[in-house]
Amino acid sequence: MTGVHRDTIMRLLVRVGDHCQRMLDQRVMNLSVEQIQVDELWAYVGKKQKRVKADEPWDQVGDQYIFVAIDAETKLIPSFTVGKRTHATALALMQDLRRRTINQFQLTTDGFRPYIDAVERAFGTEVDFSQLVKVYSGDESTRERYSPNDMIGAFPTPIMGDPDPERISTSHIERQNLTMRMQMRRLTRLTNAFSKKLANLKAAVALHCAHYNFLRVHRTLRATPAMAAGITDHIWEWEELLA
Repeated sequence: MTGVHRDTIMRLLVRVGDHCQRMLDQRVMNLSVEQIQVDELWAYVGKKQKRVKADEPWDQVGDQYIFVAIDAETKLIPSFTVGKRTHATALALMQDLRRRTINQFQLTTDGFRPYIDAVERAFGTEVDFSQLVKVYSGDESTRERYSPNDMIGAFPTPIMGDPDPERISTSHIERQNLTMRMQMRRLTRLTNAFSKKLANLKAAVALHCAHYNFLRVHRTLRATPAMAAGITDHIWEWEELLA
């Protein structure tokens, strides 16, 4: 379509993604937030996990998860990370979130158990932390492809501090997961558009989050998330993002 080799375009994507990550590290800091929700979005690199061979680098291919945090009030994505669904990746996200925020806030995650230790190590007691633990049926006959079993219950579970029971929710981050999957072609299922290298996936996520925070006007806010969070006073143009 462009007359330029695919590998050249991918190298450019990685450069742009790295630039977006540096920009986010500089701009999305010193945040005062009230309610943060966290979830993970599944993807894979190179091949499906079941096809990964024993001699291949386990952390570079197969299943990868995009750990994402969202501010429920401003819809800003303050922090994200890409890696295996492990304690180490959960801790990396929480430590990154901790260095970007300046106040105590309410934090809600799903029932992934490693979050409990990761939050304690990153925040100590300076967070109101809860998990929304969802329980699914074991009836495979009702399960659709690529979907979990039917959910039979969701249990708000306070873990630390004094979380408001009325605000224990992951609805905003689950909607953000849909936005990411709709806007990032490499997350589309049943295609060959999946990332072939982990660096490419990380660059695409950084580019998406930079665009989402600074360029994309949120329909309910009628402003960009960065404007709602007080990081900037105007809608950025691409030239400003890539400067």
